[in-house]
Amino acid sequence: MESTDSKHHKKENGKRSRSPFDLIVNQIWSNKSFVERWPQSSVSRFFKQSENSLKSGNSTSKNELEGMSPDSETDKNKHTLSDVEDTAGKWEQVAEFMDKLGKKPDHKCLNLNNCQLTTNDVVQFAALLPNVPSLEELDLSWNELPGGALKLLCSHLQHTPQLRVLELASCQLSRLDIPTLGDSVQLLVNIEKLDLSWNSELGGNLSLFAQKLEMHSTLKILKLVGCNLTAEDGVALGKALSVTTNLEVLDLSMNGSIGCGLAILFQELRHVPHLQVLKLRNCGLTQDSVQMLAQIIPLLKNLQVLNLALNKNIGHTVKHLIARIRFLPKFKNLNVSSCNLTKESIVELADTLPHLTELETLDLSWNKSLGGNLGELLQMLQNETRLRVLKLCSCNLTGHDMAALASLSSAGFLSSLEMLHLTYNNTVDDQSWMMFLQEINGLKLLSELDIGIMPLSHRECSLWLTDLLHALSRFPSLVELGMHHWVITASQRERLATFNKNNNRNIHFTY
Repeated sequence: MESTDSKHHKKENGKRSRSPFDLIVNQIWSNKSFVERWPQSSVSRFFKQSENSLKSGNSTSKNELEGMSPDSETDKNKHTLSDVEDTAGKWEQVAEFMDKLGKKPDHKCLNLNNCQLTTNDVVQFAALLPNVPSLEELDLSWNELPGGALKLLCSHLQHTPQLRVLELASCQLSRLDIPTLGDSVQLLVNIEKLDLSWNSELGGNLSLFAQKLEMHSTLKILKLVGCNLTAEDGVALGKALSVTTNLEVLDLSMNGSIGCGLAILFQELRHVPHLQVLKLRNCGLTQDSVQMLAQIIPLLKNLQVLNLALNKNIGHTVKHLIARIRFLPKFKNLNVSSCNLTKESIVELADTLPHLTELETLDLSWNKSLGGNLGELLQMLQNETRLRVLKLCSCNLTGHDMAALASLSSAGFLSSLEMLHLTYNNTVDDQSWMMFLQEINGLKLLSELDIGIMPLSHRECSLWLTDLLHALSRFPSLVELGMHHWVITASQRERLATFNKNNNRNIHFTY
């Protein structure tokens, strides 16, 4: 028969099903001590009472159960030998717990990522948090925390006032966990990074967290990747931006249903002038939201990274946004892969490129309209450039495009390039590959080149393999060459291996 205490707990939680943590949380917040309610088995070695406590016969008080240090009532200026021994003993408990999970203990950083934490593990760890008051980073990502776990953990986070980084990605946070987390963040006065990615229950409930963010928040990095966020969540987060004025990184990627709510969020970006990274990969961006971002983006003078990949409905309107990126003096990284760019957008990008003097990464992959137009884009790079990464995968490139790329590199305008991806451009014929490998030059820093083609293509590389071997000697920094799905015979592979041996190189060829 259920106890009165259990019935009362069910009444408070309505239809919510009980988990092992319901019992544990009740025990911790009851007047009976944690030690009395739990058998002294594997847990006991982490929670040994002090000798004085055993002599007194007093059970652990409610305040101690919530993380208060045993010597909180002693004179803080009195550092006796027993105090030192007590501190060492507490750290020994932490070290033993981490060792059990195969992790290295650190006073400032505890990494429990993907440890398959059990109910008992979480109980033990929560009670150990007061033993690491200097903790700055805590990573609990990729652990399927059972119901009630976050509430238990958060009740002890107040004892880690120096905590700067809290990562809870893919922890199966429930709707009831969200406001609890918001309350805890209010107490973490030094928090700078919060990663709540891959917690789908945040979708439709983000306001329960966002409304807890306080004015002058120290938060600098907020990651909400793949959280099933809705348009309403986008609006709620937008309102919260007015108080998170120190935000530097905002990642909302992989939230395909948030698109309609981003127009309001973008409007509020004017409150975060320090924003450096904005990632919106596969967010269902609409024309209205892109137009709003285009209006606001000149105000973000510190913006360096913009990722709009996999937003396939912005191909035409994105040209207005691209045109205004030229007003960002520190801009370094643009990803518009798979955005259905139109010819007009490519022309606008060509006009903008000369103004992006700090640009290091440009990803235009999976935009078919780039085929036949790459030369028009590249001719605008005929000045000294800092470009380090250029990705042109599956762009329907032509022989003329390859000739333009080879010409630009040979002229020395891509001298800083370290990564060049030309994957899945089956539209380039064998003669054009041969010409490209014969003429390309000036890439002395190139470390990664990918010329793989689509699966089941069954194309041989015999026509240009010799030219490839000659080209490799012109790439002294090359360590990775992707040749996926080309038909390469055993003798041809041997020639590639022999090149490494004879030239004292260690290029990794992937077939």
